[in-house]
Amino acid sequence: MMHIGKAKVYHTNMHTELQDSLLDKFERLIVAAGIEDIGMEKKFAAIKMHFGELGNLAFLRPNYSKVIADKVSAKGGIPFLTDCSTLYPGSRKNAVEHMYTANFNGFSPLSAGCQIIIGDGLKGTDDAELPIDGDYVKTAKIGRTICDADILITLNHFKCHELTGFGGALKNIGMGCASKRGKMELHTSGKPSVDKEKCRGCKKCLEACAHSAITVSKKASIDHTFCVGCGRCIGMCPFSAIEAEMDEALDIICYKIVEYAAAVLAGRPNFHVSVIADVSPFCDCHKENDIPIIPNVGMLASFDPVALDKACVDLSQKQPMIVGSRLYTNSKGIKPDDIFKCTHPDTEWQATFRHAERMGLGSSEYELIEID
Repeated sequence: MMHIGKAKVYHTNMHTELQDSLLDKFERLIVAAGIEDIGMEKKFAAIKMHFGELGNLAFLRPNYSKVIADKVSAKGGIPFLTDCSTLYPGSRKNAVEHMYTANFNGFSPLSAGCQIIIGDGLKGTDDAELPIDGDYVKTAKIGRTICDADILITLNHFKCHELTGFGGALKNIGMGCASKRGKMELHTSGKPSVDKEKCRGCKKCLEACAHSAITVSKKASIDHTFCVGCGRCIGMCPFSAIEAEMDEALDIICYKIVEYAAAVLAGRPNFHVSVIADVSPFCDCHKENDIPIIPNVGMLASFDPVALDKACVDLSQKQPMIVGSRLYTNSKGIKPDDIFKCTHPDTEWQATFRHAERMGLGSSEYELIEID
């Protein structure tokens, strides 16, 4: 856990002069913030980011990741880009489709500066349990590849989110590093069920269940008396017929994400970079990324993910609305005090910071240091 106190967060805007570029500024930012102070010689460095859903155009370009990967390589480290599979059916629900999506969206060893490895294996079931003993989570189910990494560097697209209010470093770590069963624990207080229309009776789910909770008679059925809610059957179903009802309260999801993030970061050198650009009203998991709600703000970096997220929130709250955006429509053209609550009224984003500071994960108090 990190020492609580005023953290340093480095920021640069997205203005450039002749003979300069955003990538030059990005490099200066991460160097000033201290990325080169991490001992990387012969260390595996996971660069955790989001490759974007098929159809989404708000995700960060691979050019950003290449700057980080090149810096890790120059220090003798072994960088790789990573993300874990999704719980919902989409274009990233297994490693093959996830890699196709990443490649389609422009991520390759050439563009990103390193290899890409999906963190929780072929079907989203290759994970390890990291102890945390939190208020809501006792062990975090994290993609095994990420657990095996020596260093974690996050590259975060800061934007709104329909469940957590905003998505930044903590969500990229806590939700993004979770395997399928981890994501189920984060999203739901219940157990999976079978969509009878989609089920083909193939019996693959039987192989995944260690508790004899599944029977198949033409169609699969799950006996919730025996089901422990591990979610492994979700990853095994080739027809996306097993689903988890996402019924957890939104503040509890924030608390669980913080606890998962704490488990991932414990005892591991870590560094975090966020880009506030194309601030879409939805997560990059949506193909309908929509009009950005505010203008591009800048790029930030810190060793403290809590301070980084809070700085991103504060800078974003100060921005004017973009006319025609979901925020502008929701607010009827009058700038609200809270742009995240206005964009998604049911969310409780402040819960993230309350719990993160309670957990000793970082500090909401920060010093913002400007970089040219």
